Amino acid sequence: MTEGGQPRSVTILGVTGSIGQSTADLITRAPACFRVEAVTAYGNAEALAREARRLGARLAVVGNPEAYERLRDALAGSGIQAAAGEQAVVEAAGLAPTLAAARRGAIIALANKETLVCAGALVKAEVRRSGATLLPVDSEHSAIFQVFDQRHPETVERIVLTASGGPFRTATEAEMERAGPEQAVAHPNWSMGAKISVDSATMMNKGLELIEAHHLFDMPPERMDVLVHPQSVVHSLVDFIDGSVLAQMGEPDMRTPIAYALAWPTRMASPVTRLDLAAWGSLTFEAPDPARFPALDLARRALQSGGAAPTILNAANEVAVSRFLAGEIPFPGIGRITEAVLARQPAAAPEDLDDVLAVDREARRLAAEAPA
Repeated sequence: MTEGGQPRSVTILGVTGSIGQSTADLITRAPACFRVEAVTAYGNAEALAREARRLGARLAVVGNPEAYERLRDALAGSGIQAAAGEQAVVEAAGLAPTLAAARRGAIIALANKETLVCAGALVKAEVRRSGATLLPVDSEHSAIFQVFDQRHPETVERIVLTASGGPFRTATEAEMERAGPEQAVAHPNWSMGAKISVDSATMMNKGLELIEAHHLFDMPPERMDVLVHPQSVVHSLVDFIDGSVLAQMGEPDMRTPIAYALAWPTRMASPVTRLDLAAWGSLTFEAPDPARFPALDLARRALQSGGAAPTILNAANEVAVSRFLAGEIPFPGIGRITEAVLARQPAAAPEDLDDVLAVDREARRLAAEAPA
């Protein structure tokens, strides 16, 4: 509910994905609190139609125009409007969705890292101009947001993102060289898609999260750290100037940060398993190994370079991960390709979204051709 007692209007981008499914689950548990305006998916028209019906959405948009007829037929008789194509996605939720929503002064629950990594300065400028609100959905950033002193940011000394360490936390260099996609996507704690699972295995996800945290909390690189915490119970920490450290904790379930974003500035009930510290018994922490996880250093270098470097980092990594999943390159080749593209492509600051997209395209071209 909004503070006025009216249902909160919600648009869900990627409703058929894992974050979208968790969001839909929470909304169906509190139907009087939310009104679903639109749902989107790229190509799975049948699953999109099922979710649109289940959520009572006003509009369903499939990104692939070839899937439009299947979506229209699946929604026949429902009263739900069907649309297709990138422009339709723009009209439903904005493309870049975050930029368009920011221009409207909306509350934006941001689940993907790439928006702020690639266009953080542009998004923040629109947020400042319009008075929009950015709510992080990543468990780590949500944790920081929940304990960060927004009224007195000068009292925050440091933020610490926790990381599970992924499936290769204790692997040798030789084991990582031999690792295939099946091993890399086997995340020990979270159920995620293949790409983000590989990013967890390289710890590039944590590098991207550092860049995202920089934009979300206006925190310089030297005041952000990463701490490996295999149990994924402590989701992140904030150090204060008086020596206090506040941490947000909970069972590893994405419905917790999603529920926080959906209900903000209040809270809503969710069905997640309650944290039982006695059952866990002990929690462990360790510093990340820079030799095993060079992606963290790459991300820090991109953040310190500024300009288009984070956009290049993200694009090159995405292509390299795709090549790894396709069996074209070894696992460590992901980092080697990303580093090579960062070294080759100029990193002048993009002035608008067209600049961002142009940098992204060139980085992808270079990454597709780079040797591993």
